[in-house]
Amino acid sequence: MVALAKAAKIFDIPTTITNVETESFSGHTYPELLAVFPEHPLFERTSMNSWDYGKVREALAASGRNKVVVSGLWTEVCNNTFAFSAMAEGGYEIYMVADASGGTSREAHDYAMQRMVQAGVVPVTWQQVLLEWQRDWARRDSYDAVMELVKEHSGAYGMGVNYAYTMVHKAPERVAHRPRLAPVAAPIAAE
Repeated sequence: MVALAKAAKIFDIPTTITNVETESFSGHTYPELLAVFPEHPLFERTSMNSWDYGKVREALAASGRNKVVVSGLWTEVCNNTFAFSAMAEGGYEIYMVADASGGTSREAHDYAMQRMVQAGVVPVTWQQVLLEWQRDWARRDSYDAVMELVKEHSGAYGMGVNYAYTMVHKAPERVAHRPRLAPVAAPIAAE
C-alpha cells in the first residue's frame, strides 16, 4: 500500500485516506503511509463503507475523475462495500488493488476479490497501476522516481532494474530495503 501511495504521489493522483474509529476500533493508520502524504487530511469515519462518509464522496467528486483505484483493509468488508456503492450510486469505475489490500484470511480476501470481479470491479496490482500511470519510459518527468520506487518495493522486478543499472549501465548500486506492511483503508482516485 505504501508503494501504491508513493506511485499516486509521483503522478499527482488525487488521494483520499480514511480510517475507521481510530480510538475505539481500528487503531491508527500506519505512519509509513502517512509519511507519504504528511500534510494530507485523514478522514475519520464510523462506517465500514467509506462511501457512507460524505467527505469521501466530495473528495471523489472534486477530483473530476470517474476511475477510482482502491486499496484497503478489509477486502471483504470495507473494499467490497465501498466498491459496490461507488459503482451503483456514483457511477465510478473501480480498480481494486489486490496486493495492496488485505482480508481477515487468504480465503476472505480471495472470495471478496472474486465477488467484486463478478460485479464489474477490475482487479489490478500496485505495480500494474504504477506502470500504467508511467505508460512510456520516454516520460522523463516521472522516470527517475518510478525507477527508485520499483527498486525499493518491486522485489524481483526491482532487482532486475538494479541489475540493468549496475551491470549494463555501470551505475553504482542503490538498493533500498523496506519491510512489507499490512494494508490500511485508502481509496485512491485515478483518471
